[in-house]
Amino acid sequence: MAQLTSRQTEILKAIIQEFIETAEPVGSEKLERKFSLGVSPATIRNEMIQLTQLGFLKKPHASAGRMPTSMGLKYFVKNLMTPKKLSVAEEVGVKEKVWDCRRNVDLMLKEATKELSRRTQLMGVATTDKGDLYTYGASNLLDYQEFFDIDVTKMAISLLDRADFWLKIVERTFSGNESEPFYLLVGDELADFLEPVSFTYQTYQSGGNRGLIGVVGPYRARYTDVVPLVDYVAHLISQFGQF
Repeated sequence: MAQLTSRQTEILKAIIQEFIETAEPVGSEKLERKFSLGVSPATIRNEMIQLTQLGFLKKPHASAGRMPTSMGLKYFVKNLMTPKKLSVAEEVGVKEKVWDCRRNVDLMLKEATKELSRRTQLMGVATTDKGDLYTYGASNLLDYQEFFDIDVTKMAISLLDRADFWLKIVERTFSGNESEPFYLLVGDELADFLEPVSFTYQTYQSGGNRGLIGVVGPYRARYTDVVPLVDYVAHLISQFGQF
């Protein structure tokens, strides 16, 4: 992956932050007005062209603005974003929901998936390495304009009937040699025809069980909130599995 200059990093970060808020392509004039980048719109445009050529941004048809590619979004989430720290109240609230189910992995995964969905307003998903699948909150997806496209929504919902699809993600994740702080699949990394969709997840190991838990949503999800919550819930499941 190409090494970005500090200016390119700043512009990429600003574009993605704005895109996450608006779901609209971002133009140089808007960046110059809203973010104190210290350079002219012409300079911003030139850098946007460079970022597009490098594969971090793309230009939708009939738009002067840019939006992140899956590569650009993942770069932002992995390298530029500062995850929010969960408050003590948030941690206690999540822990209380999961604690009572700690001796039953099936119930624990159901409750954890429900809690993730409720707190993120996305679709919670959990799966085991035996192919069991737990989901909650599919209707939340309809609140995001990415899912106003009926074909995208039908494709995303159809994945809920395919335990084999999720099992392949489990197998691929656990067969990897590198330890990741968290995992993110975007667009065609998840499935064909799911360009505006993402799956943010973490692994867990609970007693003799292991698998994934996370959320499916638009690829412009509020990752600063989503990532620490998914990580904390996965940590709780692993921790409770020791009881």
